[in-house]
Amino acid sequence: MRHCHSSEIQIVKDTLKDLNKAFENKIRLGIMSALVVNDHPDFKALKELLDVTDGSLASHLKYLEKHGYVSIKKEFINRRPNTKYYATAEGREAFRKHIRATEQLLK
Repeated sequence: MRHCHSSEIQIVKDTLKDLNKAFENKIRLGIMSALVVNDHPDFKALKELLDVTDGSLASHLKYLEKHGYVSIKKEFINRRPNTKYYATAEGREAFRKHIRATEQLLK
């Protein structure tokens, strides 16, 4: 940073502001990536995709739901409970902003 102009430093500072702490965790980053690309994966699909335990996945989903980035829909399929997950509009926007900032920093 020593050789950067003040305008370049300001650009980096502005970019860093767009990074979202909610997505710094590998599992939460994976969850949001899956939800943005897929319509509505269920708990089992997310668990298999991310190769995590039930407890770990549930904890991270709860964190994202608490922050308004994920919504859930519970239903029954053949009398068995099934929970599907969706990225909210707020979650999609926050995630896109985070990814753009990460990409900008890597340029």
